[in-house]
Amino acid sequence: MVETLPVGRFQLQQQRLELKRWIPAFLSSHKTLFVLLWIAAFGSVFFWQWNIGGSGFSIFAKVGPGRPMPKMRPFAFNLTDFGGVGDGVADETAAFERAILAISKFGKRGGAQLNVPPGKWLTAPFNLTSHMTLFLAEDAEILGIQEEKRWALMPPLPSYGYGREHNGSRYGSLIHGQNLRDVVITGHNGTINGQGQSWWKKYRQKLLNHSRGPLVQIMWSSDIVISDITLRDSPFWTFHPYDCKNVTVRNVTILAPIFEAPNTDGIDPVAIKSGWDQYGIAYGRPSRNILIRNLIIRSMVSAGISIGSEMSGGVSNVTVENVLVWSSRRAVRIKTAAGRGGYVRDITYRNLTFDNARVGIVIKTDYNEHPDDDFDRKALPIIRDISFTEIHGHGVRVPVRIHGSKDIPIRNVTFRDISIGITYKKKHIFQCAFVEGRVIGTIFPAPCENLDRYDEEERLVKLSAAQNVTDIDYDI
Repeated sequence: MVETLPVGRFQLQQQRLELKRWIPAFLSSHKTLFVLLWIAAFGSVFFWQWNIGGSGFSIFAKVGPGRPMPKMRPFAFNLTDFGGVGDGVADETAAFERAILAISKFGKRGGAQLNVPPGKWLTAPFNLTSHMTLFLAEDAEILGIQEEKRWALMPPLPSYGYGREHNGSRYGSLIHGQNLRDVVITGHNGTINGQGQSWWKKYRQKLLNHSRGPLVQIMWSSDIVISDITLRDSPFWTFHPYDCKNVTVRNVTILAPIFEAPNTDGIDPVAIKSGWDQYGIAYGRPSRNILIRNLIIRSMVSAGISIGSEMSGGVSNVTVENVLVWSSRRAVRIKTAAGRGGYVRDITYRNLTFDNARVGIVIKTDYNEHPDDDFDRKALPIIRDISFTEIHGHGVRVPVRIHGSKDIPIRNVTFRDISIGITYKKKHIFQCAFVEGRVIGTIFPAPCENLDRYDEEERLVKLSAAQNVTDIDYDI
């Protein structure tokens, strides 16, 4: 994210420059160099003597144990208490299951914490319990077993009909939970690694008979916190809270290869969804009241933050703010299609920075992927009440592409304080079709003629008579 340079920091940088000029002259003195070497030698002996008392004969011994794991529940256990080994070879599934069974008995006493110490912990999928904290120490890594036969099969998601990639059963997640309350997954930036490489390869080769499973999936649950960990290389979506309430995700790093890691969405709902066509309409669970902020994102194949295309239950009251999207195919995107039904409304984008994105802002209404041929072609989504404020960046080929249609017009879109440096000098780079809305003040690049113009005090300057004009060019 863009950071201004305060006066104090500027002065500090000047001092550093002066220090860089002074150091070579200082070291040019042989006497000074000798003194420095003598001090270093003395310090090494002192450090060695200090270490003998605690951890043996080693100048370079690690000082003390690793970071202690804080106790966040009335009771705490280590995975090693239940037979865990942590060598990356032993199957730790039974150890996780025994530990979580023990923790489940402490629910009425405030719950319990399972500490995963430093090491590599190879496991098949396992289920969490309520009133539980899973704490991953620094240098702890939970590894998903790669044999798909060890991953339990589950019914398809109710809002997805017969299945996302295949009809019928789907693979469960590595770490799973259903009908839970008060669950925390946190740590000292330990890692949950799905080892998704074999899944991605088999998916591309069409060798899987069931839809892939997420890395972490929590369903029909409430009061969920995911913080201070790394999630990487998921077989499919990375973290998927499904029909949950009061979910907080903060200080989480999510990693996957830029290419050849299909559908490894970071957080659903950072790819915000609410069901697919008639199945999502029937299930009727909207995604709403979502706050996404303080993120740095890169996506070379999709978009930094997406809404849809599976949004048939509705999406509303979403705020996206303080986000940097860099070196990506698209920055932010809303996508839907005829047959989805539902709505996307009351969406606020604020203080976004695009750094080298092919397309900055995208709204697309013809994303025609459907679970089957039984969807209702007359089920048209409603897209309205969307605002973009303080959007800046550089190196963007097409800053805005809003593609409504006669059947799915886009209503009440607002742009204010937009300045995006462009890489393409063609005129029509702010692209619109069947969109109604307004521009407040001066923005760059110049907006499409579909939008009304207002001055900085929000006084009307010019009404548009061309909301239905189409100026979309996918060749740019």
